[in-house]
Amino acid sequence: MSQSHQQPALPTCPGCEEPLDAGDRFCGACGHDLSAVPTGPGDRPTMAVAVPPAGQAEAGPGDAGRAGAGTPDAGAPRAGAVEGGAVRWPAAAETDSSDVPAPVHSPADVPGTDSDGRPLTGPGAESGGGAGAAPGGPAHEEAGAVRVRHDHRAAPGGGTATGAAADAGGAARTTGDRAAAVAGAAPDGAAEPGGDPDSGDFPLAAPDPRTAEHAPAAPAAGEKVCVACRSGRVDPDGYCENCGHAQPRERDHMEQELDTVAAVSDRGLRHHRNEDSFAVSSTALPDGSPAVVAIVCDGVSSASRPDEASAAAATAANEALLASLPRGTHPQQAMHEAIVAASEAVNALAQEPAGAMGHDAHRHQNAPACTLVGAVVAGGLLIVGWVGDSRVYWVPEDRTRPTARLTEDDSWAAQMVAAGLMNEAEAYADDRAHAITGWLGADAYELEPHTAAFKPDRPGLVVVCTDGLWNYAESGEEMAAAVPADAQERPLHAAQVLVGHALDGGGHDNVTVALLPFAVGPDGAGSARESV
Repeated sequence: MSQSHQQPALPTCPGCEEPLDAGDRFCGACGHDLSAVPTGPGDRPTMAVAVPPAGQAEAGPGDAGRAGAGTPDAGAPRAGAVEGGAVRWPAAAETDSSDVPAPVHSPADVPGTDSDGRPLTGPGAESGGGAGAAPGGPAHEEAGAVRVRHDHRAAPGGGTATGAAADAGGAARTTGDRAAAVAGAAPDGAAEPGGDPDSGDFPLAAPDPRTAEHAPAAPAAGEKVCVACRSGRVDPDGYCENCGHAQPRERDHMEQELDTVAAVSDRGLRHHRNEDSFAVSSTALPDGSPAVVAIVCDGVSSASRPDEASAAAATAANEALLASLPRGTHPQQAMHEAIVAASEAVNALAQEPAGAMGHDAHRHQNAPACTLVGAVVAGGLLIVGWVGDSRVYWVPEDRTRPTARLTEDDSWAAQMVAAGLMNEAEAYADDRAHAITGWLGADAYELEPHTAAFKPDRPGLVVVCTDGLWNYAESGEEMAAAVPADAQERPLHAAQVLVGHALDGGGHDNVTVALLPFAVGPDGAGSARESV
């Protein structure tokens, strides 16, 4: 006969000393099986109860010593005595308020024999022959000295799992038998070989991947480190060897600042690469006065290799200006020559080696292409040049003065407005508004560089940008509202703010902007073209 047995509630978990609640069967912190906690001195565990053989069931009082050694009073009526052919068992104790049954009686209360026919022990032997007794002692040699627990598995050889674990001298923990692991733990708290006796953890089935020998080596000095895990080495394909994260391209976000010019370019939120490019520089005129240059290019996404086209155009235009301005070339003429040089650089990208075009006679129809816009501040003049729909804005330092857009788009919308067929609002609301009519590339109809010269009579800021920015600040007033008030003193910060303005608006395109603060002397005059 067996009974379901539960231990009374314990104040703390014996494994991790976590406070327990009444009725807990497992520790909520470490998962310890509370039903297998070794009983305290005042507790009496579940014991095996066997019905005495027929010969012993009818034995008289003289056989009491053989039936229940250690019984306090052999002549007194005993629990389990046979009366009228039936065994009289002691009444079960009442359950407590939490419906947990009280512990059942020990062998001293219920006389009988074990499965081998030997008498069960009394209280005296119980104290010295428990699960923790030393192997080989007198109490251990007698089968009756071993506590029998119905909630323990039988160990090979006829003993209990508790006794077998004690004989082994260790706490062989397994996830399938936590009770035997706890009850069979050595008194000194020894744990499994190689384990931490105080950790309370089970041994790992596999080595810790954080310390495994196959873990990737740390990047050497000078090698590129992953931006995601901050520890892996980046392979030539641009992926982390540790976490596999794709690394951002160098052109995804670019910033550059000189003394009097700053530029920022960002991939945006929708494009998989940044097809914009810029170049900023400064040089000196023959008279020693400074000249500041800013070039911004936007690759045409429908063309092949637009990122290469924009980079080639920006580099070529910048180098042409740096070569012609110190020679004394007029800044407006230098800008025109720079646009022509940029066009030639982009055209060169479409040229294929001899015989390579034989498989595609129309390859030139999808040649690399881009737009270009540039500004030069030199000798009190502001020179702008462009091909395409990238723009230049003038934002005065005194925001009460009017702002102005200094370029005209080479686009379908601009042509509709110029022809008087639509007003500006209607034209730019059309789906064809951003279809460009002028660009740099081998398939351009005809190169028509636009240049203009201005001589502002007040300080202000020159904003050179692609449509990735002005789509979110189209008019001069909207652009002025987006420019920070301290842009004159902090051009890089202002450029970052403008790029953030476009990203906050949706970032549907690549965003590039260059800012050139413009200062005038006390003899500032009007514009060479128009008042700005």
